[in-house]
Amino acid sequence: MDTDPNDLSRIIDAAAESATVLADSTPADRAGWLSHTADAIDAAADELVPLAAEETHLPENPRLRGELARTTFQLRLFAEVLADGEFLRATVDHADPQWPMGPRPDIRRSVVPIGPTLVFAASNFPFAFSVAGGDTAAALAAGCPVVLKAHPGHPRLSTRTGAIVREALLETGAPDGIFEVIHGIDAGTTALRHPVIAAAAFTGSVPGGRALFDIATARPRPIPFYGELGSVNPVVVLPDAVRARSRQIVAGFLGSFTLGAGQFCTKPGLLLLPSGHGLTDALRTAVRDTPGQPLLNDRIADSFRTRVTSLREHRSVTALSLPDIEADLLAPTLLTVSATDFLAGGELLHQECFGPAALIVEYANSAELQALLAALEPGLTATVFAEDSEIEEVRPLLPALTALAGRLIWNDWPTGVTVTWAQQHGGPYPATTAPTTTSVGAAAIDRFLRPVAWQGFPDSLLPPALREDNPWRLPRRIDGKRD
Repeated sequence: MDTDPNDLSRIIDAAAESATVLADSTPADRAGWLSHTADAIDAAADELVPLAAEETHLPENPRLRGELARTTFQLRLFAEVLADGEFLRATVDHADPQWPMGPRPDIRRSVVPIGPTLVFAASNFPFAFSVAGGDTAAALAAGCPVVLKAHPGHPRLSTRTGAIVREALLETGAPDGIFEVIHGIDAGTTALRHPVIAAAAFTGSVPGGRALFDIATARPRPIPFYGELGSVNPVVVLPDAVRARSRQIVAGFLGSFTLGAGQFCTKPGLLLLPSGHGLTDALRTAVRDTPGQPLLNDRIADSFRTRVTSLREHRSVTALSLPDIEADLLAPTLLTVSATDFLAGGELLHQECFGPAALIVEYANSAELQALLAALEPGLTATVFAEDSEIEEVRPLLPALTALAGRLIWNDWPTGVTVTWAQQHGGPYPATTAPTTTSVGAAAIDRFLRPVAWQGFPDSLLPPALREDNPWRLPRRIDGKRD
């Protein structure tokens, strides 16, 4: 099923040709394309959802139905982003002979599409981070043609979804070559090296993402590579919160780290509890009573078994649960270790374990908690459970928490990443290869836009949003003030 090299060359050439047409499309044009695509995917839900369930082992309800709804919501949100116009960051500085550092020429700045974009689909979200997922939606909204490298975990779903997306785009006047799906590792790496590809986005493992990142940056002309890789998503619980809400914390943690069989990028893999927390029995019972689930595919299941076996065998780690990791349905594994041993335990204890497993780290005091936070691998999220009485204990933790993650969470669990204007789904490496960006939310469009300044150009040659008459009526900043 791998894409033939000749077909791949044709697809990339078509994307390059469509990029010229897309560069002249209006935000209103693209908003219409995205909205119609969302409608087409919704209309095909009864076909796509069973196919996704068959290929991924994920349940139809509520998981896949909800994920498909999230996917079409993302497409429609980017239509709203385009209508809003703020994404253009249009800025006009009129000529000013009295400018303090010397006469200022007329300079106008906005953004343009970065160009043909290669998107690598994820395994764990066959809709929302796949063919028609957030990366695709953001790139199309920006005016970039998309070459979508399908994930091998759901090839038939990817092909069918791709056909629906492509047909919907063309039906509403989008140019040929705007969107196409390719298959195969070789096709993906060949496309990544192709000089026409101007940017790439990826969601997956650290080794896979790092290998692709290295290819992207080693090209004769390096390109931006927006990789979302791995995250342990630490959860800090302070003593008063344990005393006040122990039952809720146990239930919430169990539900969060086992959600989707622990195959969410925001799974809380580390629970930092104060020594003497008294939750061991409740945690052990809760884990024991949680049924096993299938993982997405055999490769992921085998990797999980290997990783959990290594953790269990670590001399400093105690297992609170010992499920049969050779079973087809994998029950959650919960392990515990002291902060001292965790700090001395090396990479094995510090790295993400993709699947239904989590590690409890017990800290003795605030100084040890600070040391833990300083040693943790950066990630997507960091969470704090605390009472109002502990506000002053939390304050000194904020610099370390902010350095760790792109999204900080107060008294809630990190799983569940809403798609909205203020969302930040990114963080320092290895969470992402581009920590100044987000892969979820309205700001995700910024990854596929490139700023350009026009100095002294006649009005008729400027992009519409920068002209004096501003025919698009989109928001601008003029001479330092909001238009």
